[in-house]
Amino acid sequence: MKRLIKATATVGSMTMISRVLGFVRDMVIARYFGASTGADAFFVAFKIPNFFRRLFAEGAFSQAFVPVLAEAKEKKGIEAVRHLVNAISFRLGSILLVVTAFGVFGSSLWMMVFAPGFIDYPEKFKLASDMLSITFPYLLLISFVALSSAILNTYNQFAVPAFTPVFLNLVLITFAVWISPLLSVPIMALAWGVLVAGVVQLLFHVPFLMKLGLLPKPRRYDDPGVHEVKRLILPALFGVSVAQINLLIDTVLASFLVTGSVSWLYYSDRLMEFPLGVFGVALATVVLPGLSKKAANKDWEGFRQDLDSALRLVFILGIPATLGLVILAKPLLVSLFNYGAFSDHDVLMAGKSLIAYGFGLLGFILVKILAPAFYARKEMKIPVKIAVIALVVNTVLNLILIGPFAHVGLAAATSIAAFVNAGLLYWNLKKSGVLVHEAGWPKLWGQILLANGLLILFLQEMMPADSVWLAFDAWHRIGWLFMLVGGAVIIYFAALMMLGVRPSQWKRGAA
Repeated sequence: MKRLIKATATVGSMTMISRVLGFVRDMVIARYFGASTGADAFFVAFKIPNFFRRLFAEGAFSQAFVPVLAEAKEKKGIEAVRHLVNAISFRLGSILLVVTAFGVFGSSLWMMVFAPGFIDYPEKFKLASDMLSITFPYLLLISFVALSSAILNTYNQFAVPAFTPVFLNLVLITFAVWISPLLSVPIMALAWGVLVAGVVQLLFHVPFLMKLGLLPKPRRYDDPGVHEVKRLILPALFGVSVAQINLLIDTVLASFLVTGSVSWLYYSDRLMEFPLGVFGVALATVVLPGLSKKAANKDWEGFRQDLDSALRLVFILGIPATLGLVILAKPLLVSLFNYGAFSDHDVLMAGKSLIAYGFGLLGFILVKILAPAFYARKEMKIPVKIAVIALVVNTVLNLILIGPFAHVGLAAATSIAAFVNAGLLYWNLKKSGVLVHEAGWPKLWGQILLANGLLILFLQEMMPADSVWLAFDAWHRIGWLFMLVGGAVIIYFAALMMLGVRPSQWKRGAA
């Protein structure tokens, strides 16, 4: 348990740095480009390769590759691992070269599929297509970064992969501020920034792989691990990435709504992704290699204990994060983005969708933890079936809610689908006996609820009205935001300590 907490803290702290810089990046983009036609076009052009990155590289590929890699590491030794890495890198690179070429030269076709609403606006459609032809190679570069990250995580080197996204944010900030004024179409600087950032991130990983002796040298030869990854990757493709598919469906439908809708959803999603990355993704990054190792060694008691411990952390951290995101939705948007081209109206619209996304945060985090419990055991069929159900729920709710609630309905549908996904994953793990809760859960629930009650009371009493936030200058906004968030964190964890919750007690259900 201590290893899990320590590793999660490492990944979470590195992710925190990246996410904070991500907010700075988005503040810069909002100040320079707002929720304009150009911003809508860029966000779609960036979302498409980013979607495939999360779907294939960090999603299905990692979930299929890490258990196989962990088994080779535990049972076969370094030469078998090196052989597997070289064979996988050849096949991954071959596929991605073809996909990337199609993305670059067929950008208009991709845009017709992913943003059909842009077709009625030729200028926006052409701008988005041109930017997509520049951003699409990012998929190839970042997929090899994901391969490297899977290797490093399997060898318990979590900090480097977690820190890597910092370079994306730094490069985009640089291009937005200093390169965009030099171009005839300033927003194009962001597209070039994405491409350059992919190169920088990949180069950053090279020395760490060399130190392990696992720098990929693509070879076209057979390896039993490759066949195992191929067997696992197709079902994992759908099972682990349903949230990303749901978010992409939001973008497709939002392209039919008024200008700004895509941007409002983007900024809302970015704020929701902050706690999801710091808590959910960080914990999932640590959990999968650990569960895979225990599954490879048939240590099912340790497997169940790790899963139970991970769920305790999810509820201890995820519930206050959800409440904070919902309560502070508008203050967050005002403090971070309400400058320059990002108007008060944009704050109002993005705030509504952020609240809708925020309510689903706990569901998103739970999926990140529960799905690896299946993939670590190479069980793919059940999460795929559940993912299909969640996707259908999301699509149906999108069509029902988009009429009366526009972009807010799309966000709400995605959040509901996340809880459907998480609930069914949980039920199946319980039914099969894979998830067995240790003692102490009822007491822990009481402690969590009381501590969160104090958190809500603090925020409600201390938070200024929306009109006051809008009247503040930038420094007052940021100062108040840090005071509220910092105060809420201190009060919450102090309450947990006074109620008897200790990290040392979480192991084996002694909470």
